[in-house]
Amino acid sequence: MSISGALANALSGLNAASRSASIVSDNLANALTDGFGRREIELSSRSNGAGGGVEIAAITRIMDRTVLTDHRAASADLAGADAQAGFLNSIQGIYGEPGSGTSLTDLIGNLESALVSAAARPEEDARMTQSVAALQSVVDRIGQISAQIQTERSRADQDIAAAVATLDSNLGRIAQLNTDIRRASVSGEDTAGLVDARQRLIDEVSELVPVREIDRGHGMVALMSEGGMLLDGSAPDVDFQTTALITPYHSLAGGTLSTISVQGNPVDLTRSKHLLSGGKIEGLVAVRDTLGPEAQAQLDALARDLVERFSASGVDPTVAPGAPGLLTDGGAAFVPANELGLSERLSINAAVDPSAGGASWRLRDGLGATVPGNVGDSSGLQRLSGALSVLQVPSSGSVTTTARSAAGLAGDILSAVGVQRNILDGDATYARTRQTSLMAELAADGVDSDREMQKLLLIEQAYAANARVVATVQSMLDILMEI
Repeated sequence: MSISGALANALSGLNAASRSASIVSDNLANALTDGFGRREIELSSRSNGAGGGVEIAAITRIMDRTVLTDHRAASADLAGADAQAGFLNSIQGIYGEPGSGTSLTDLIGNLESALVSAAARPEEDARMTQSVAALQSVVDRIGQISAQIQTERSRADQDIAAAVATLDSNLGRIAQLNTDIRRASVSGEDTAGLVDARQRLIDEVSELVPVREIDRGHGMVALMSEGGMLLDGSAPDVDFQTTALITPYHSLAGGTLSTISVQGNPVDLTRSKHLLSGGKIEGLVAVRDTLGPEAQAQLDALARDLVERFSASGVDPTVAPGAPGLLTDGGAAFVPANELGLSERLSINAAVDPSAGGASWRLRDGLGATVPGNVGDSSGLQRLSGALSVLQVPSSGSVTTTARSAAGLAGDILSAVGVQRNILDGDATYARTRQTSLMAELAADGVDSDREMQKLLLIEQAYAANARVVATVQSMLDILMEI
């Protein structure tokens, strides 16, 4: 081998060692960076007619695409389940824990006890006043639950807007990175850093909407969701308009709530599989359009049950047919066709409400009484307490078709919320466990610092050997120059 050939071989070795050291240092520096794919350098012998040498064949980014896709799907499942479980947890909290003394079931029980106590001593105005206060506590709590349901729906609506804005922004960035990666790939430049950045963005997108990558060549990818192609080429325009204030009367079907549009086309969020289904966005949509209205419907059914119990025939003979009973729909008689939103309009008849100019003695003597009657007559109070305890099938709602007392119905509604929440908590736990397991699998293909340090020692040896060849060539040339 000629001196020039030896020198060329040594220089190629130094270049390969230098580039290998740079790859190892990048791996070590980014060992804990999310979305970083470990780099591996591939070397091959060089055949250029000058005695060989070594050249860099490729720099490969190591990432298990199958595990990454599964991990993204698990993250999406977790985000969706967490969004729905969070709503149910909030509603369960405002209903209260039975036995705490402040739960809705306890307040209904307290009302029944107050009426029984008043019936035992009907001559004591204080006991009837306590009964009115207990009834007001029930009405107030039902109103608070209704308000909380709508607050959570409004919060979900705002969160949908934030998620859609993030999705729209990230899709635009991914499309731009696709273009940059294609340009760098065609030019023969290293694209690993750009691919890392794109992976982080796709990870964020997948939490909102689970997607799969489709290779489009030259490093470019398309993104497909459960309902179709989400990104292929230029980024779509994803838009959503928030609703300032959501009430029980707002619904997607009624056109009073906004849907999400992609490229100006509304997405049918009612379908089981649509373009944005499967992740956090779908979970938030479920809170706003399904779980929230369902919770409101069950609460309205409970409010109706209470109204009908006190308005039933024979409970208060002084009330004229069609007139409002002890509980009213905003002061008026309840009409079954207007059940929606009843829980937030529920109020005590002003005739027994001292704060509205009424008198609590009408609990004993009847709403239609103009003057106090026999103070020793407890039959009216007994009928009121009996109306709460009597077992009857609710006129509406889907919690139960079995006869229940008022407190029993409230307990069934709370139990249904708890069961639903436990199911979603189980889904979230499963998704979290799966996500953690898949993350461990991804980490197994990640940067092993011990292995990288071993590589660095070998690279150092290779570099020293090639440097020794260069030094020897220099010595040989110096000797030749002295001759």
